[in-house]
Amino acid sequence: MDIGTFLVQCLNSVQYGLLLFLVASGLTLIFGIMGVINLAHGSFYMIGAYMAFALSPLFGDQFLVMLLAGIALAAVLGYLLEWAFFSYLYQRDHLQQVLMTYGLILVFEELRSLLVGNDVHGVKAPAWLDGSFALGELMSYPWYRLFASAACIVLAVGLYWVVNRTRLGMMVRAGASNRDMVRGLGIDIRRLYRIVFAAGVALAALAGMIAAPMSSVYPNMGASVLIICFVVVVIGGIGSITGALVASLLVGFVDTFGKVFFAEISGIGVYLLMAGILIWRPEGLMGRKA
Repeated sequence: MDIGTFLVQCLNSVQYGLLLFLVASGLTLIFGIMGVINLAHGSFYMIGAYMAFALSPLFGDQFLVMLLAGIALAAVLGYLLEWAFFSYLYQRDHLQQVLMTYGLILVFEELRSLLVGNDVHGVKAPAWLDGSFALGELMSYPWYRLFASAACIVLAVGLYWVVNRTRLGMMVRAGASNRDMVRGLGIDIRRLYRIVFAAGVALAALAGMIAAPMSSVYPNMGASVLIICFVVVVIGGIGSITGALVASLLVGFVDTFGKVFFAEISGIGVYLLMAGILIWRPEGLMGRKA
């Protein structure tokens, strides 16, 4: 492998890992803090991709404005879903959570089929991010993929700052540790949960919107993302944003380079990574020991 190819694969690994972090961070917030097993989280990624498909003709090259509009719509959707459905799940067992969230997957897929059909769609990258830059004499890398990585880094830093440096983040971390104590201190835990859930949905939808120009928009696209996101959450440690970031980058490198060097068995590389880490640290990389 020459140096240009190696650099391209490294950039692809980082880009994939960072994009995966956006989805997984929303899942770790919902799963780790609210204690809800949300099988419908991959559907929010799919909804984001289809929002990009639907909104891109309206906004044209105003791609950043389209992303902001999509984030706002997804946050409203998440707030309403938490109020209508998820708020009733906190005291239920995991089986009921799984059944209801799986039902939501079926509802979202049927609505998607009714609204946009079952065809595969493409979303064009904005003109100001079209083209690529040279990596060596023979290789080049698309500007849009570099933009996607940069956007994910900015969002990761912003999420870290919110969780660790703001009053809202302090309440979120306290709610993850002891929700009864938080309730006893007079904090409206229901409202906090709705904000957290809306943020989780917005992050997943944003990842779908960013990913749409790099891949096709197609039915059931959230299923594979959901599985790999649960792997990231388990590797990083349930409830840990930092762990989700580290795990996402690890998964990105293992998956990308596995497809290059071990194409025949690349599909199990990520799960071998998860098994090895859980043998070493059953609580995950950044998880707390019981």
